[in-house]
Amino acid sequence: MPVVLSRISRRRALLGAVALLAVAGALLWWLLPLGRPEPAGRLTFSTGVRSGVYQKYGQLLRAELGRDLPKVDVKLVNSEGSQQNLQRVATGEADFTLATADAVAKYQLDRKPGADLLRGCARLYDDYVQLVVPADSPVRSAADLRGKRVAIGQPGSGVRLLSERLLAAARLDPVLDIKPVSIGIDTMPAELEAKRIDAFFWSGGLPTTAVKELSERFQIRLVPLGDLVRELQRAGSPSRYYRAAVIQLDAYKLARNTSAVATLAVPNLLVTTERTDPALTEALTRTVIDSRDRIGGEVHAAQLVDLRTAIFTSPLELHEGAARYYRSAKP
Repeated sequence: MPVVLSRISRRRALLGAVALLAVAGALLWWLLPLGRPEPAGRLTFSTGVRSGVYQKYGQLLRAELGRDLPKVDVKLVNSEGSQQNLQRVATGEADFTLATADAVAKYQLDRKPGADLLRGCARLYDDYVQLVVPADSPVRSAADLRGKRVAIGQPGSGVRLLSERLLAAARLDPVLDIKPVSIGIDTMPAELEAKRIDAFFWSGGLPTTAVKELSERFQIRLVPLGDLVRELQRAGSPSRYYRAAVIQLDAYKLARNTSAVATLAVPNLLVTTERTDPALTEALTRTVIDSRDRIGGEVHAAQLVDLRTAIFTSPLELHEGAARYYRSAKP
């Protein structure tokens, strides 16, 4: 009888060990890219206007992906901004893009094609809204733009959404009370310098290269917008994604401001759709987080990408592949 019991005990121990190994193997398969084919093929990434932060970020990310995903050919496509980016991804013209959270919420609210397919990969950095005027301009608040020639962004941009909302919050009609000019950051600085416009709105990471370079050759000033934040937030979604923020003096050292500028900020999201391969999404999300410091050396806003907050992609549901990455990256 003792011999039989001993055999049974050994058998149970062996079965228990096998079960533990099976569980451990399943966990390793889930948490690590073991047994999964390396992503391959072509990937289209919709960025933004030339000289904008989206475009620069996309260029640097493509270089990082070239090292991490050598079998994936990354194609960058310029765009007017967030609204066009979302339309491209939602309808299959692009695989990944960048967009502001308020633009995403507006796309969903309007029930545009493919809105229900959109998924988030990461919350990246915040865009800061900037109203730029010549240093000697009489404009001291958004309300002073009445009758002025104001660049409000291209129709497909997130800047366009923001500028129209800001003007409305300042009790100005974006069509009747100003002379709207539909251009992007690629031409706004030159138009201001040539005095063909009186002001321009921009929303981007700090510092935005185009604004910084303008300040180095032309005297500019940033107009405070902080007094409009409460009015904007009162409107609810998608304006609930705006928060009060401050542009410090060292963001644009040569701008003619004498103190920090109160404004508002909105999060940027890395966006794809539920159709995108989970393995590819997981790998791309990993590269985005791991390359933060290298990309941040040239795009300063990217230094703010944080693993602890990247997972919060509201108003978008997190993509399955991105969720897999965040589970594996837990400290």
